[in-house]
Amino acid sequence: MSTEYSNRAIQAVLNGEIGFCKFLSANDTGKTGGHQAGIYIPKSSVKILFSEPGQKGENKDKWVKVKWQDDFVTDTRFIYYGKGTRNEYRITNFGRDFPFLSIEYTGALFVFVKTDEENYLGYMLNSDDDIEVFLSAFGLSPTETNCIIDIGGIQPEAHEQIAIQEFISNLDVDFPASEIMSAAARNIQNRVYDHTEYIQTNPDRKIIEWTNMEYTLFRALEYDRYGDIITRGFTSVDEFVNVANMVLNRRKSRAGKSLEHHLAAIFDGNELEYSAQAVTEGNKKPDFIFPSKEAYHNSRFSVDNLISLAAKTTCKDRWRQVLNEADRLKGRPKYLCTLQQGISGAQMDEMQAENVILVVPQPYIKTYPSDRQDRIWTLSRFVQYVKTIEGK
Repeated sequence: MSTEYSNRAIQAVLNGEIGFCKFLSANDTGKTGGHQAGIYIPKSSVKILFSEPGQKGENKDKWVKVKWQDDFVTDTRFIYYGKGTRNEYRITNFGRDFPFLSIEYTGALFVFVKTDEENYLGYMLNSDDDIEVFLSAFGLSPTETNCIIDIGGIQPEAHEQIAIQEFISNLDVDFPASEIMSAAARNIQNRVYDHTEYIQTNPDRKIIEWTNMEYTLFRALEYDRYGDIITRGFTSVDEFVNVANMVLNRRKSRAGKSLEHHLAAIFDGNELEYSAQAVTEGNKKPDFIFPSKEAYHNSRFSVDNLISLAAKTTCKDRWRQVLNEADRLKGRPKYLCTLQQGISGAQMDEMQAENVILVVPQPYIKTYPSDRQDRIWTLSRFVQYVKTIEGK
């Protein structure tokens, strides 16, 4: 489904001073035999054209520049016909070879945006997909057009889609580094859905929202990069396997780092002191050491005030990797944050025997064995624990 023009039109309305939309009638496209070519604008929407309404008995006009489909510009005239029996507003003068007032555009959704007094943007949405996306974005039914657009009615999902497309269109690489993707996902989620205070008041919810947004962003980028290849089909099995492996390897690489990036943002938002990927002994690298790698390597710093946290998206088989990541903390609890939804009671018993404490976003805890859920820490509890240890 191509919705290129609807996304551009939505963004233009959000960024502009005033937006208007209507379905083009046969009269607008000049196919009814009427002598006045041009697009009719109802009196209730006069502010899209003039700051003051026209006076009966007088004609009134204004010349502006209109950029159509983000492509070409016309010198176009707004006119109020107030003399004689006429009492109407129209947009006229589109120049020769103007493509959008032909019969095939009858029924198209015309979106018109004022950016300033002399400059406008115009879009003709002539496919069902484009029209449906635009109307849905602002919560409009087809009967609620022919009016000024209330941008307060825009749906968050539309803001999200626009922000994702804006991010993708501004990229100068096929796939950015994982930390850039994660940061973009947090930025989009925070901007569209707000509630940045959840970083402190409900980190369990926030990390799920950020993770879901990054997955949505990554899928959109994959579709943008590989959609044409997949739609076109493959010339051989080898070509298919090569593309599939490339996609899967990138997915696995991204998922492994995503949780770490979002946890770091949670810790930063709560002003915790930590070192990420600090080398402990040999080549061992716990994902997080609190309060710092310097404290860890200071033999006079009490182990009672040292905390290690591993981050693993899934942990059914990998949890044992955390046991030997910090020699100074042998015999002390090792914390493991995961997005895993449910593991067996036997595995949880093994973890308990090895002094591994699971840290799981609160909504996911219900997927674990009910008689062992009290062993699991929420992310909020872990953050508060670190704050206490660090004296915050």
